[in-house]
Amino acid sequence: MKSCPKCQRTYPDDAAFCAEDGSSLVFTSMLPVAQDAKDPRIGQRLCGRYEIRRVVADGGMGRVYEGVDKQANARIAVKVLHDDVSKDEVALERFKREYEISSQLPHDHIVKVMDFQFDQQQKVWMLVMEFLDGEELRVVLKRDKFIPPERLIRMMSQVAIGLDEAHARQFVHRDLKPDNLFLCGTREGDIVKLLDFGSVKDKNKDAKKLTVMGTTIGSPFYMAPEQAQGLETLDARADVFALAAIAYECICGTVPFQGTNGPSILLAILTKEAPPPSSYAAKAKYPIPPAMDEVMELALVKNPNIRTKSVGDLADALGRAYGLDGDHKVWAKTPTAELAKQVEANKAKAMAPRAASPAMGDPFAQPDPFAQPRGQLPSQPFNPQSYGAPPPEASASMDQAFAGVRQAEFTQGQQAWGGQAAGVPQKTAWLLPLLVGVVALVLGGGIAIVVVLMH
Repeated sequence: MKSCPKCQRTYPDDAAFCAEDGSSLVFTSMLPVAQDAKDPRIGQRLCGRYEIRRVVADGGMGRVYEGVDKQANARIAVKVLHDDVSKDEVALERFKREYEISSQLPHDHIVKVMDFQFDQQQKVWMLVMEFLDGEELRVVLKRDKFIPPERLIRMMSQVAIGLDEAHARQFVHRDLKPDNLFLCGTREGDIVKLLDFGSVKDKNKDAKKLTVMGTTIGSPFYMAPEQAQGLETLDARADVFALAAIAYECICGTVPFQGTNGPSILLAILTKEAPPPSSYAAKAKYPIPPAMDEVMELALVKNPNIRTKSVGDLADALGRAYGLDGDHKVWAKTPTAELAKQVEANKAKAMAPRAASPAMGDPFAQPDPFAQPRGQLPSQPFNPQSYGAPPPEASASMDQAFAGVRQAEFTQGQQAWGGQAAGVPQKTAWLLPLLVGVVALVLGGGIAIVVVLMH
C-alpha cells in the first residue's frame, strides 16, 4: 500500500504517482500521518486497527474518512457517526443491520461493509467499508442531466445483477435513488456499486423484526405506490419501480412524477400516469426509442401484480428498446465503447415507429386496469385493496398514506433533484377531499411520523 505525502490518498503497491496532485508515492508504512488541529482523528487508529488518513465527506449521519486497515493492508472508508446519531438506538440498529446484511450479499455490484464497532478510546461508533473511487449517479445527473444509452445499459445491467441476487435472498432495498448508485470509472466503463442497505426489508420468515420511529424508507421521487402507503405487501417489485424511475430520469432529464413537496409528489405517484418518455424526445440529448414508452409504462404501473417482474427483466427490456441482442448479464461486462457501437448500428431499427397494435403474446399487451389516457386522471381513485391493502376504514387519515416518510426526506429529495413545480391536477369529485387533506397537512407543519415495521 502506497500513499501521497501531500494529500494522504492511498494507492496500490504498483502505483507511482498521485492522480490528484502528481506527487511521487511512498509506502504507507514509511509515511506517518501528520496531525490535524481541525480534526484530532486524523492520524489516529480506531479500534487499534483502522488508521484515519484524510476526510472524504461530511453527511447528516457522520463524517467519512479514507483510511488503511493495518491488519489487512487494505484501503478503506470509515464512517464515524455523529454524536447525536450514536445516541439514537434506531440509527445504530440501522447501521448494524447494514453490516449484518452485507455479509450475506455478493459484492461485485454491492458495496462491501466490513465492520461496525465502537471505539472505546474515541468513544465513537464507526462503519468500515471498502473504499470506492468514482462518483454517485446523482453527481453525474446534476452535471450532465442525461446519460448516454450505452452507459445507461451497462449501469442498469450491473445494478440488476446485484439487486436480483439480493432479491433472491428476500432482501428489498427500499431506498434506491441516484445517490445510492456509485459509479467507479474504469477503462472499459463504469463498475456500479449499490450503496446503503440500511433500510432493507427482510422478507425471510425468520427475519428479526424491528419497530422503527421515523425511519426514512425511501426518497419520494422514486417510491412505488405500495411503498408510499406503507403496505405490508411490499416486495422486490417496489425496487423495480424505483429503478425504472431512475432510468426514466437518466433518459428524459427529469423524474417521472413531479410535485412541489412530498405529499404532492406521492399524490402524483398514486393518481397520475408518468408522461411517456417519447414526449421528452425533442428536449433529450440522446434519441429515445419509441419502444421505451412501453418499457416504462409496464415498469411504472401502479399495480405490482402486472408490473415488470424483476430488475433483470427491466434491464433486458431497456437494452432491447435500443435494439441490442443478448441480455443484461452480457451487457454488464461489455465495454461501454462496444455497447455504443451496437447502439449506433441498431439505431435505425430502434427508432422505427412501433406497430399500432402489439402482437399476441407481447407482455405489453396485458391490460392495465389502472391505465388512463395520457394527461388525464383516472375516473376512480387508486385502489390498493386490489393487491392486499387494508380496507379504507382501516386507514383513518392521510398520515397512513404517507407512512414512514419524513418531511425532511421530501425536502432533501427536492433539493437533490432540483425539479420544477408540477401542475395542479384537474378537479374531480373524488379528488377534492384528498387535496383538502393534503393542504391541511402541509399548512399544519408536515406529516406525522408513524411507526414502520422493518422486516
